[in-house]
Amino acid sequence: MRDTGMKICIRMDDITPDMDWAKFLRFKELCNLYQVKPLIGVVPKNEDKSLKRDKPRGDFWEYIRQLQAEGWQVAQHGYTHVYATDEPGLFPINRFSEFAGVEYSEQYEAVRLGQEILREHGIETDIFMAPGHSYDKHTFKALENLGYWRITDGFGKRPYARYGMVFYPIAFRQESALKAKRGYTTLVVHTNTLEEEDFARYERIFRECRGRLISYTELLGVEPVYRGCIGAAAEYLMALAKQRLVALAAAFKRCRRKKG
Repeated sequence: MRDTGMKICIRMDDITPDMDWAKFLRFKELCNLYQVKPLIGVVPKNEDKSLKRDKPRGDFWEYIRQLQAEGWQVAQHGYTHVYATDEPGLFPINRFSEFAGVEYSEQYEAVRLGQEILREHGIETDIFMAPGHSYDKHTFKALENLGYWRITDGFGKRPYARYGMVFYPIAFRQESALKAKRGYTTLVVHTNTLEEEDFARYERIFRECRGRLISYTELLGVEPVYRGCIGAAAEYLMALAKQRLVALAAAFKRCRRKKG
């Protein structure tokens, strides 16, 4: 019998030929064990040095196509993943962005070039994943003009439509999402930075929420609701609050390290 709590999807960010393959494959084994097929954010042309963790995999694009064939969903994760501004954008979880605050023509060209690279390697998608979760109205215009209409971001309990896009929300806080009684959410996973305690936590989540874990394809089939100005304002304030909470938590950790 399926659990009646909130349905949970997984998205895996920062997928590049030179990512930490040992950690990625270890997390993939967990997904395979619980028959979960995530969304993966593929960076078309990785120039972010912080994401370069391993020797580039020669068959990277073939492997991504194989994952697609197995039912994994692929999103275009920006273009180079290099942050160009300190603008928080319309979803201000962070104060850095590859897109927010950049002129429309530059955003369009970045999305187009990234799309071209994916297509050259046989990857088609209509899903966009903004680096840093940061975007603005120019981003939406560029995406629409290039055939993208789904964005993996936002807060809420089900997909919603706004700005001509459909948004598939992520969890505001993982522990709260796990306790929710209804709706849909996405847990954001950066395998490059997972530590032993993180793997243990996800193993516990997958085990305890087995009946609520769904593949991302199922989420894409959920009918979106319309979100108006009030809902958008509430989401903005939630994202701003999360940014402040994360900053405070980081400062607290730094203080503890200095005292230790």
